[in-house]
Amino acid sequence: MTRPLAVFDVDGTLVDSRASIHAACCAGARRLGLPEPSYDRVRQIVGLELTLAIRVLEPHLTPSESADYVDGFRQTFLDLYAAGHEEPLYEGAVDHLRRLKRDGWRLAIATGQNRRGVARNLARDGWADLFLSSHCAEDGPGKPDPAMLVAAMRACDACPATTVMIGDTAHDHAMAQNAGVPAYGVGWGFQTAAEQLAAGAALVAADFAELDAALDAFASQRLEPAA
Repeated sequence: MTRPLAVFDVDGTLVDSRASIHAACCAGARRLGLPEPSYDRVRQIVGLELTLAIRVLEPHLTPSESADYVDGFRQTFLDLYAAGHEEPLYEGAVDHLRRLKRDGWRLAIATGQNRRGVARNLARDGWADLFLSSHCAEDGPGKPDPAMLVAAMRACDACPATTVMIGDTAHDHAMAQNAGVPAYGVGWGFQTAAEQLAAGAALVAADFAELDAALDAFASQRLEPAA
Protein backbone atom coordinates (compact mmCIF):
# COMPACT_ATOMS: atom_id res chain seq x y z
CA MET A 1 0.00 0.00 0.00
CA THR A 2 1.25 3.49 -0.86
CA ARG A 3 2.26 5.50 2.17
CA PRO A 4 0.23 8.72 2.47
CA LEU A 5 1.81 12.16 2.77
CA ALA A 6 0.63 14.78 5.27
CA VAL A 7 1.96 18.29 4.59
CA PHE A 8 1.68 20.62 7.58
CA ASP A 9 1.57 24.37 7.88
CA VAL A 10 3.46 25.59 10.96
CA ASP A 11 2.14 28.88 12.39
CA GLY A 12 -1.32 28.36 13.80
CA THR A 13 -1.30 24.65 13.02
CA LEU A 14 1.58 23.15 14.99
CA VAL A 15 3.05 26.25 16.67
CA ASP A 16 1.05 28.84 18.62
CA SER A 17 2.61 32.04 17.26
CA ARG A 18 -0.50 34.20 17.51
CA ALA A 19 0.82 36.59 20.17
CA SER A 20 4.33 36.95 18.74
CA ILE A 21 3.19 37.58 15.15
CA HIS A 22 0.73 40.24 16.31
CA ALA A 23 3.45 41.84 18.46
CA ALA A 24 5.84 41.88 15.49
CA CYS A 25 3.24 43.54 13.26
CA CYS A 26 2.60 46.16 15.93
CA ALA A 27 6.35 46.82 16.18
CA GLY A 28 6.56 47.31 12.42
CA ALA A 29 3.70 49.80 12.57
CA ARG A 30 5.27 51.78 15.42
CA ARG A 31 8.51 51.98 13.44
CA LEU A 32 6.61 54.00 10.82
CA GLY A 33 4.42 55.92 13.24
CA LEU A 34 1.31 54.01 12.18
CA PRO A 35 -1.52 52.85 14.42
CA GLU A 36 -0.98 49.32 15.66
CA PRO A 37 -3.07 46.85 13.63
CA SER A 38 -5.70 44.83 15.43
CA TYR A 39 -5.18 41.11 15.89
CA ASP A 40 -8.21 40.51 13.67
CA ARG A 41 -6.47 42.28 10.78
CA VAL A 42 -3.16 40.53 11.38
CA ARG A 43 -4.59 37.03 11.54
CA GLN A 44 -5.89 37.34 7.97
CA ILE A 45 -2.41 37.73 6.47
CA VAL A 46 -0.61 34.96 8.39
CA GLY A 47 0.68 32.27 6.05
CA LEU A 48 1.57 34.62 3.23
CA GLU A 49 5.22 35.36 2.44
CA LEU A 50 6.16 38.24 4.74
CA THR A 51 6.69 40.99 2.17
CA LEU A 52 3.38 40.16 0.50
CA ALA A 53 1.69 39.88 3.89
CA ILE A 54 2.74 43.41 4.84
CA ARG A 55 1.59 44.77 1.47
CA VAL A 56 -1.82 43.19 2.08
CA LEU A 57 -1.94 44.45 5.67
CA GLU A 58 -0.85 48.02 4.81
CA PRO A 59 -1.48 48.51 1.06
CA HIS A 60 -0.92 52.29 1.20
CA LEU A 61 2.79 51.97 2.08
CA THR A 62 5.50 52.85 -0.42
CA PRO A 63 8.00 50.08 -1.25
CA SER A 64 10.54 51.72 1.05
CA GLU A 65 8.05 52.00 3.91
CA SER A 66 6.96 48.40 3.39
CA ALA A 67 10.59 47.29 3.61
CA ASP A 68 10.99 49.24 6.87
CA TYR A 69 7.86 47.54 8.23
CA VAL A 70 9.28 44.12 7.32
CA ASP A 71 12.58 45.02 9.02
CA GLY A 72 10.70 46.01 12.18
CA PHE A 73 8.77 42.75 12.11
CA ARG A 74 11.91 40.67 11.73
CA GLN A 75 13.80 42.60 14.39
CA THR A 76 11.05 41.85 16.89
CA PHE A 77 11.54 38.13 16.37
CA LEU A 78 15.32 38.44 16.53
CA ASP A 79 14.96 40.25 19.87
CA LEU A 80 12.50 37.66 21.17
CA TYR A 81 14.77 34.77 20.25
CA ALA A 82 17.84 36.53 21.66
CA ALA A 83 15.92 36.75 24.95
CA GLY A 84 15.26 33.01 24.86
CA HIS A 85 11.67 33.08 23.61
CA GLU A 86 10.28 30.08 21.75
CA GLU A 87 6.72 29.86 20.47
CA PRO A 88 4.88 27.05 22.23
CA LEU A 89 3.59 24.02 20.39
CA TYR A 90 -0.11 23.37 20.51
CA GLU A 91 -0.91 20.69 23.07
CA GLY A 92 -0.94 17.32 21.38
CA ALA A 93 0.97 18.41 18.27
CA VAL A 94 4.08 16.31 18.82
CA ASP A 95 2.12 13.22 19.85
CA HIS A 96 0.02 13.64 16.70
CA LEU A 97 3.08 13.86 14.46
CA ARG A 98 4.77 10.91 16.11
CA ARG A 99 1.62 8.82 15.79
CA LEU A 100 1.39 9.54 12.07
CA LYS A 101 5.06 8.74 11.58
CA ARG A 102 4.67 5.49 13.51
CA ASP A 103 1.68 4.53 11.38
CA GLY A 104 3.66 4.93 8.16
CA TRP A 105 2.73 8.44 7.05
CA ARG A 106 5.30 10.58 5.31
CA LEU A 107 5.41 14.09 6.77
CA ALA A 108 6.48 17.42 5.28
CA ILE A 109 6.24 21.14 6.08
CA ALA A 110 4.94 23.94 3.85
CA THR A 111 5.09 27.30 5.61
CA GLY A 112 5.11 31.02 4.97
CA GLN A 113 8.13 31.32 7.26
CA ASN A 114 11.58 31.97 5.85
CA ARG A 115 14.31 29.32 5.82
CA ARG A 116 15.75 30.58 9.11
CA GLY A 117 12.37 30.10 10.78
CA VAL A 118 12.09 26.60 9.36
CA ALA A 119 15.55 25.73 10.66
CA ARG A 120 14.63 27.05 14.10
CA ASN A 121 11.56 24.82 14.20
CA LEU A 122 13.38 21.77 12.88
CA ALA A 123 15.86 22.25 15.74
CA ARG A 124 13.08 21.49 18.23
CA ASP A 125 13.63 18.22 20.05
CA GLY A 126 12.83 15.35 17.70
CA TRP A 127 11.43 17.42 14.85
CA ALA A 128 14.23 16.83 12.35
CA ASP A 129 13.49 13.10 12.45
CA LEU A 130 9.78 13.57 11.82
CA PHE A 131 9.76 15.41 8.50
CA LEU A 132 11.07 14.10 5.21
CA SER A 133 11.15 17.57 3.65
CA SER A 134 10.46 21.21 4.45
CA HIS A 135 9.39 23.98 2.09
CA CYS A 136 8.97 27.70 2.70
CA ALA A 137 8.11 30.90 0.87
CA GLU A 138 11.81 31.78 0.63
CA ASP A 139 12.33 28.74 -1.62
CA GLY A 140 10.04 30.12 -4.31
CA PRO A 141 6.48 31.35 -4.73
CA GLY A 142 4.59 31.38 -1.45
CA LYS A 143 1.00 30.52 -0.69
CA PRO A 144 -1.46 30.33 -2.39
CA ASP A 145 0.84 29.34 -5.28
CA PRO A 146 1.05 25.51 -5.31
CA ALA A 147 4.87 25.47 -5.67
CA MET A 148 5.65 24.44 -2.08
CA LEU A 149 3.09 21.66 -2.08
CA VAL A 150 4.21 20.39 -5.47
CA ALA A 151 7.81 20.40 -4.22
CA ALA A 152 6.80 18.46 -1.10
CA MET A 153 5.07 15.79 -3.19
CA ARG A 154 8.08 15.54 -5.47
CA ALA A 155 10.52 15.28 -2.55
CA CYS A 156 8.41 12.62 -0.82
CA ASP A 157 7.54 10.63 -3.95
CA ALA A 158 3.82 11.30 -3.51
CA CYS A 159 0.94 12.44 -5.72
CA PRO A 160 -2.22 14.52 -5.11
CA ALA A 161 -4.34 11.39 -4.58
CA THR A 162 -2.18 10.28 -1.64
CA THR A 163 -1.46 13.73 -0.16
CA VAL A 164 -3.38 15.93 2.25
CA MET A 165 -2.57 19.52 3.31
CA ILE A 166 -3.24 20.50 6.94
CA GLY A 167 -3.42 24.19 7.82
CA ASP A 168 -5.39 26.89 9.57
CA THR A 169 -5.90 29.61 6.94
CA ALA A 170 -7.54 30.26 3.59
CA HIS A 171 -4.03 30.60 2.12
CA ASP A 172 -3.24 26.97 3.03
CA HIS A 173 -6.48 25.73 1.52
CA ALA A 174 -6.10 27.80 -1.66
CA MET A 175 -2.60 26.37 -2.13
CA ALA A 176 -4.01 22.86 -1.73
CA GLN A 177 -6.76 23.51 -4.25
CA ASN A 178 -4.22 24.91 -6.72
CA ALA A 179 -2.17 21.72 -6.32
CA GLY A 180 -5.17 19.41 -6.62
CA VAL A 181 -4.74 18.22 -3.03
CA PRO A 182 -7.47 17.94 -0.36
CA ALA A 183 -7.23 20.50 2.44
CA TYR A 184 -7.97 19.79 6.10
CA GLY A 185 -8.32 22.69 8.49
CA VAL A 186 -7.69 23.00 12.22
CA GLY A 187 -9.88 25.03 14.53
CA TRP A 188 -7.26 26.39 16.93
CA GLY A 189 -5.19 28.71 14.72
CA PHE A 190 -5.58 32.06 13.01
CA GLN A 191 -8.79 31.67 11.03
CA THR A 192 -12.19 30.42 12.08
CA ALA A 193 -13.75 27.16 10.97
CA ALA A 194 -16.32 29.09 8.91
CA GLU A 195 -13.59 31.05 7.12
CA GLN A 196 -11.66 27.89 6.34
CA LEU A 197 -14.67 25.97 5.08
CA ALA A 198 -15.58 28.91 2.87
CA ALA A 199 -12.03 28.80 1.48
CA GLY A 200 -12.35 25.17 0.46
CA ALA A 201 -11.29 23.10 3.47
CA ALA A 202 -12.90 19.66 3.32
CA LEU A 203 -13.24 19.70 7.10
CA VAL A 204 -12.00 21.61 10.14
CA ALA A 205 -10.87 19.50 13.09
CA ALA A 206 -11.70 20.78 16.56
CA ASP A 207 -8.70 19.03 18.16
CA PHE A 208 -5.89 16.63 17.30
CA ALA A 209 -8.03 13.60 18.14
CA GLU A 210 -10.52 14.68 15.47
CA LEU A 211 -7.67 15.32 13.04
CA ASP A 212 -6.29 11.83 13.78
CA ALA A 213 -9.66 10.31 12.91
CA ALA A 214 -9.97 12.34 9.70
CA LEU A 215 -6.49 11.33 8.53
CA ASP A 216 -7.15 7.68 9.35
CA ALA A 217 -10.30 7.88 7.22
CA PHE A 218 -8.36 9.53 4.40
CA ALA A 219 -5.77 6.77 4.45
CA SER A 220 -8.34 3.99 4.45
CA GLN A 221 -10.50 5.52 1.71
CA ARG A 222 -7.77 6.72 -0.64
CA LEU A 223 -5.09 4.13 -0.20
CA GLU A 224 -6.86 0.77 -0.08
CA PRO A 225 -5.31 -1.62 -2.60
CA ALA A 226 -7.52 -2.60 -5.51
CA ALA A 227 -9.46 -5.82 -4.99
